[in-house]
Amino acid sequence: MAKIDPLEMTCALVRRPSVTPKDEGALDVLSERLASLGFRCERLTFQDPGTEAVDNLFARWGTAAPVFCFAGHTDVVPAGDVDEWLTPPFEPVEKNGILYGRGVADMKGAIAAFTAAAERSIAKKPDGSIVMLITGDEEGPAFNGTRKVLDWMRARGEEISHCLVGEPSSSEKLGDMIKVGRRGSLNCWLTVFGAQGHVAYPARAKNPIPALLKKLLTLSETPLDDGYEAFQPSSLQITDIHVGNPAANVIPSKAAARFNVRFNPNWTGESLERFLRAKLDEAAAATGVRYELSAICSGDAFLTTDETFLDLITGVITEKTGLHPERSTSGGTSDARFIKDKAPVCEFGLVGATIHKINEHSDIRDINALADIYEAILDRYFATTNRRR
Repeated sequence: MAKIDPLEMTCALVRRPSVTPKDEGALDVLSERLASLGFRCERLTFQDPGTEAVDNLFARWGTAAPVFCFAGHTDVVPAGDVDEWLTPPFEPVEKNGILYGRGVADMKGAIAAFTAAAERSIAKKPDGSIVMLITGDEEGPAFNGTRKVLDWMRARGEEISHCLVGEPSSSEKLGDMIKVGRRGSLNCWLTVFGAQGHVAYPARAKNPIPALLKKLLTLSETPLDDGYEAFQPSSLQITDIHVGNPAANVIPSKAAARFNVRFNPNWTGESLERFLRAKLDEAAAATGVRYELSAICSGDAFLTTDETFLDLITGVITEKTGLHPERSTSGGTSDARFIKDKAPVCEFGLVGATIHKINEHSDIRDINALADIYEAILDRYFATTNRRR
C-alpha cells in the first residue's frame, strides 16, 4: 500500500458523511490504513438505553511503554443548508490551496495528519507504543463514545502515558495556540410553578413568569468567582426561556428556562449545583413560588500541569512554525475532559476559524505541516521519555 498522503486521506474521510452518530464508513477508512501499518484495531460499539448506537475505534501499535495516545473523532456536525456551500459539503474540493468540506478542520484533517505521522514514526522503530482512540460521538451527547472506550480500556488493562487530542486548537495560524485545559460545563433546566388564571383576575392566579425572571436575574447577576490560574471567571448564560402559552388572556401555570454555566476549577459540577440551588432557595423564599431545577454536568474543569509534556509539544511547534503557542483553556468542551482522568492531555490541531460553519475549510499547507509536527512530536516523545526512564 502506498505511503499515506495526509491530503488524500483527509479527502477520503470527508467523503464519508459521518454526522453524529452515523459512521458511514469513516472508521473503515481509518482502520484499513492503520491495520496496514501493523496496528491492532478493535471496533467498539456502545449503546445506552434510549440512545443511538455509536461506533468507536481503539487501535494500538506496539506493546512496550511509554504509550503515546492520539485521540479524536470522525463524527461531524450537520452541513446545514447545502445550497449555501460553495462546494458540496461531503465532496472535498481544492481551490487555491484551500480544502473545503465538512470535517476538514474538525477534525478529519488532524486524524489524517496523525495517521501519516504514525506511519513515518513506525518506520523508525520507536521504543514504545502508539494508540489511536477515535470516537463517533464527540459532537453529540458523548454518552457512547470516549467515556465508554476509556471504561473498556480500564477493564482490559490498556494504559496510556500521555495523550494529544487533535481538536482544531489553533486560532489564526497553525501553531499559535494549544489547549492545556478546559472549563467545565453545567447544563441546567429551571421550571417555576404558579397557578393558572384569567388575566383580568390576577389575584385568583399566581403568575410564574415574574418569579422566573427574578430567579434568572439573581443567578445571572451573581459573580461566581474571579477566575482561576489560566482560566477566565466562570460564566452563567441564559439560553432559552419557554412558557408555551398560546392564549393572550391566560396566566400560565408554569414557566421554564434553560441556562449553561462554563466554570473553572474553583468549582466541580456538584459544588456548583449546590450553590445554584442555595441561591434559588433564597429567591423562592422571597417570591413564594415553587421551582424545580435539573442539572447535568458534561465534564468538570481541568488543567494539565505536566510541564515536561507541555514543553515538548510547544517546543516542537515553535521549531516547526516559528510561533510560540499560547497555552489556553478557552473554548467549549472536548473529549479531553474524559481523558484527563487517564493520562496528562493537551490539544493541538488545525485552525478552527471555520469549524461548524458553512464552507468549513483548511489550508492544504497546514494539513501537511501538521503531519510533520505530529511526526516530530512522536520522535521526540519516544526519544526523551525513554532517556528519562
